[in-house]
Amino acid sequence: MIRAAVFGAVICTAQIALAADPASSLRPVPRGGNAVQQPVTLQPSGAIAQPAQDSAQQQAKERSGLFSSLRPLFRTNKIAREGRAREQLRKKGAICGDIDIQGEVVGRVPGKINGCGVENAVRVRAVSGIALSQKAVMDCGTAKALKTWLEDAAKPALAKKGGGLKTLRVAAHYACRTRNNQKGARISEHGKGRAIDISAFKLADGTEVSVLKHWNAQRFSSAMRQMHKGACGPFGTVLGPNADRFHQDHFHFDTARYRSGSYCK
Repeated sequence: MIRAAVFGAVICTAQIALAADPASSLRPVPRGGNAVQQPVTLQPSGAIAQPAQDSAQQQAKERSGLFSSLRPLFRTNKIAREGRAREQLRKKGAICGDIDIQGEVVGRVPGKINGCGVENAVRVRAVSGIALSQKAVMDCGTAKALKTWLEDAAKPALAKKGGGLKTLRVAAHYACRTRNNQKGARISEHGKGRAIDISAFKLADGTEVSVLKHWNAQRFSSAMRQMHKGACGPFGTVLGPNADRFHQDHFHFDTARYRSGSYCK
């Protein structure tokens, strides 16, 4: 009877203590060694909260979350830098919506005779890093064709010659005139802002390679023909020394288009 009374008193005391402070209830005893277990906390509802995660894992998660939140900021800064770079290039004279074409916008160029003129002309001074010996007036379609030809044909053809291509010598660009300046002939593509004539190529070492002198020169004949052939496609008309007597000293390129394809001679 005495033992039963004592046991009942102990149980009653424990229940009173638990009700007064659930958090200070009995905790699991560490299992040997130096291992330390996380405390188990009794919630007011009686549920047992899970042990806190390892601090290193928690820190890694926090760092990961931080970097994830910063990624949009990094991307935004990159886009902003690219935008500023494009704006600087535009300020330097990028035209035709292409940072590789440098010059200035001219606008409408009225023709002196019927059939001449350019609606949206530009004055080009450099294309793909290659300077023009004189600023050339043309439309953007012709300027973009010139870029394609330079990148795909002219620069590769002269890449191993005198340090590479540096300048194009422009023989003619916009001019309100007939074809080959012949009386009674049709209006030239030059009169529409769709043509450019190139007479020579200046290399980085100062060497000037001219169509007249070097078309058949042993050192440059292959490069000359590569450039001539490479223009057939970007341009609708390509004429060189083998075309006629009017083109012995220059390449004529224009962006006229024909149903049969480019005319190259």
